Amino acid sequence: MERTYEHMERIGIVAKSKTGGELPEVLAALVRWLQTRGLRPALESETGRRLGHAARLPLVELAAQTEMLIVLGGDGTLLSVARTIGGRDVPILGVNLGGLGFLTEVALEQLYPALERILAGEYLVDHRMMLKARIHRAGECIAEHSVLNDVVFNKSALARIFALEVMVDGVYLTTFQADGLIVSTPTGSTAYSLSAGGPIIYPSLASILLTPICPHTLTNRPIILPVESTIRVTLRSQHRDVFLTLDGQVGFTFLEGDTATVGRSEHTVPIIRSPFKSYFEVLRTKLKWGER
Repeated sequence: MERTYEHMERIGIVAKSKTGGELPEVLAALVRWLQTRGLRPALESETGRRLGHAARLPLVELAAQTEMLIVLGGDGTLLSVARTIGGRDVPILGVNLGGLGFLTEVALEQLYPALERILAGEYLVDHRMMLKARIHRAGECIAEHSVLNDVVFNKSALARIFALEVMVDGVYLTTFQADGLIVSTPTGSTAYSLSAGGPIIYPSLASILLTPICPHTLTNRPIILPVESTIRVTLRSQHRDVFLTLDGQVGFTFLEGDTATVGRSEHTVPIIRSPFKSYFEVLRTKLKWGER
């Protein structure tokens, strides 16, 4: 789903926590640029502390009190922001400060031209679907999280393969004997799932992707499921080196008999499209399609 937003006055700014180098100068210049256009910039607490800026707020409050968030960093920074703000309907402009970025589509040198277009109302917002994962142990829910990219079951480097029983809408699918399993959104199809041999899914297609990691049975292949599916994954191995990770940033030990239930979240993440690149151009650039 896509739509435009209007009447932006207060702009939130979040920067990657460990980024150094020229970042203070970039932040200071961005704040001045916004102020000269009559806008009121506010910075996330840690970002503002590094700059010494007076108008700073915790991230959740920043999302509640602004009309747009500018996220400076990489895809990991944007994933962290998306998970923390918990479904706030504030559009996010992802600005790539280096490295491979599918979510942070706008390069730093394109920041001000992109902002000019956005302030003129010449932009679109994609509402990216999220997944909600609930982890149960001994019949009790021990954790619940929403993710933009993926829920991953994997093992430590030296551990043997393990067995994951998978049910879809209460119907048995299979038991994967593998190094792991990825449950991802279309947005997450270009993340870990892609490295594991999964297909690329256009971000606006409502679906859920299951991708086994190095399956013992070579006939196990990725499968795309309807978006309203509920996936139930249970560990059927006596194994203490299995981990469940959420967007690659939050993790739990996954024990024998533990179950994760994954389905579509009620939240979406509004991401501003780059005014200068189509999704296919992003793919060609990031994946170097057509290069020799």
